[in-house]
Amino acid sequence: MKLLVKWLLSAAALLAVAHLYSGVVVQSFSAALAAALVIGFFNAVLRPILIVLTLPVTVITLGLFLFVINALMFYWAAALLDGFQVRGFGAALIGSLVYTLLGMLIHSVLERLFPQQ
Repeated sequence: MKLLVKWLLSAAALLAVAHLYSGVVVQSFSAALAAALVIGFFNAVLRPILIVLTLPVTVITLGLFLFVINALMFYWAAALLDGFQVRGFGAALIGSLVYTLLGMLIHSVLERLFPQQ
């Protein structure tokens, strides 16, 4: 149940990002659902691999390169989907930052609603 609620709220967060920032366009709620699913998949599968591969750069930049990795996940998801568009890498960086902040808020709320036993 928690996973389903998180997916729905993540899709709503994508719609909020599109509303707050003009560099990100989401056509509909179904497009937001698909984009949230793809971003979640990329974050679960590709992100750990990229973090390991770019570890020296991440250490040299004191972790700031992780923002670039997040932006890449956001940008690649938009490249795969029709109803989700990002206007350039800068827009992906800003959009992923806002989406991450909203995701942290969602995670905090869900931890209170669904405490682990």
